[in-house]
Amino acid sequence: MAGPVLEMRSISKSFPGVKALSDVSLSVAPGEVHAVCGENGAGKSTLMKVLSGVYPHGSYEGEILFQGEPCAFKDIRASEQRGIVIIHQELALVPYLSIAENIFLGNEHATRGIISWHKTLTHAKELLGRVGLHENPHTRVADIGVGKQQLVEIAKALAKEVKLLILDEPTAALNDEDSRKLLDLILELKAQGISCIIISHKLNEIARVADSVTILRDGRTIETIAVDAEGVSEDRIIRGMVGRDLEHRYPERAPEIGEVAFAVEDWAVHHPIDHQRKVVDGVSIDVRRGEIVGIAGLMGAGRTELAMSVFGRSYGRYAGGRVLMDGKEVRTRTVPEAIGHGIAYVTEDRKHFGLNLMDDISRNISLSALGKVSRRGWVNRHEETRVAESFRKTMNIKAPSVFAETGKLSGGNQQKVVLSKWIFSGPQVLILDEPTRGIDIGAKAEIYTVIAELAAQGKAVLVISSELPELLGMCDRIYTMAEGRLTGEVDRADATQESLMRLMTVSAAIDDEQV
Repeated sequence: MAGPVLEMRSISKSFPGVKALSDVSLSVAPGEVHAVCGENGAGKSTLMKVLSGVYPHGSYEGEILFQGEPCAFKDIRASEQRGIVIIHQELALVPYLSIAENIFLGNEHATRGIISWHKTLTHAKELLGRVGLHENPHTRVADIGVGKQQLVEIAKALAKEVKLLILDEPTAALNDEDSRKLLDLILELKAQGISCIIISHKLNEIARVADSVTILRDGRTIETIAVDAEGVSEDRIIRGMVGRDLEHRYPERAPEIGEVAFAVEDWAVHHPIDHQRKVVDGVSIDVRRGEIVGIAGLMGAGRTELAMSVFGRSYGRYAGGRVLMDGKEVRTRTVPEAIGHGIAYVTEDRKHFGLNLMDDISRNISLSALGKVSRRGWVNRHEETRVAESFRKTMNIKAPSVFAETGKLSGGNQQKVVLSKWIFSGPQVLILDEPTRGIDIGAKAEIYTVIAELAAQGKAVLVISSELPELLGMCDRIYTMAEGRLTGEVDRADATQESLMRLMTVSAAIDDEQV
């Protein structure tokens, strides 16, 4: 086919009081990987929801042509029947069904209403192998982490006869190694003639796999660039996305590091289901006042499990160890106990564990410290609003008011609300788990500045991140973990991506030698 596989012409989409898209056009060639870039709120996801039928024909202006034919999708099933499959940033899996059941939900291997479990499991294993997920297909989705759930979503998409695959922030929940595997898979699909649209804030990934890049800003098309022909640089994409140059992605710091404020000694945790398996095994770390310390590791290394178990034993079964604040042992058996000792934890999954998406900004910000805005059990709504308005200004939360529904904010603004909530609690120690996951480059820079300011105030900051450049750009020291154990500790001056990766895989290498 000589012409484009997809054309979106002059697409406009409005919501009450907001014009999300204004005269946006997009063209994708057969077998092309086409990236769509823009800040949170630029209209990327809205455009893809128009294409996939989430927003049905008639709810927007403009025209969609697929394989040369006009399309008027009434729902997502109609677009899938044409071979357009979208994987949303918000995962759409049923937690209490197995991996195999999720992969083929609505697309079952069945004859006369009877499911063939042999075909289902065999095909599921094949698809899991393609996406690099080595899990038993019988495993419940609820029992695997968010990164692995993303891979299940991709396997689910591959189970359909896909001609155009849309990936909305596909690597946001993945570490570097798993991201590379996914990008390799996208290139394999391209070689098979399957077109892909990828929405990503990770500009290095775009440069690696994309043939063309369309940049959106404020709901409008800024430009479309041919990657090979025009030699696209990250600076050019950033300039198009934010309308300005970002000279320093990471704030310059002159840290004043004090005494040890927070320490974990010989910490051990068993898996919540398999009580014989240790997911955290004898880990000891410390963070000083004014210091930013990172934890690096591959998926399954135990980083999130360590953080959640320290913060009120929110994960697994406690198997030993101590938590110390300013050299004194403290109890953190429950979340209120952890908060009471000045520990805050910003979860990696803000939509499920960090926010009440149906409530407004002001109520979300006050949740971690209601006592500060309450008297005799009654919340002072005026004081709650005043506090929230202060954070809205200082954190640059883009919303019409503090009474805006949190679920309708962009990812970057939601993350700012989560940070505001925990800063309001007045912590001495902040554990930040993937603090910039799924947010754009501009919002990342703002959050990096907030983290640096917290450290400058004498807070002890622990950052868990799957992006090694982020850890290298922000942290004073970096710990590495593998298979639940601590494998190294490196000062910022001595750390490189290569040295960290070696330490992140050392445990597995040792085990292989012993076999």
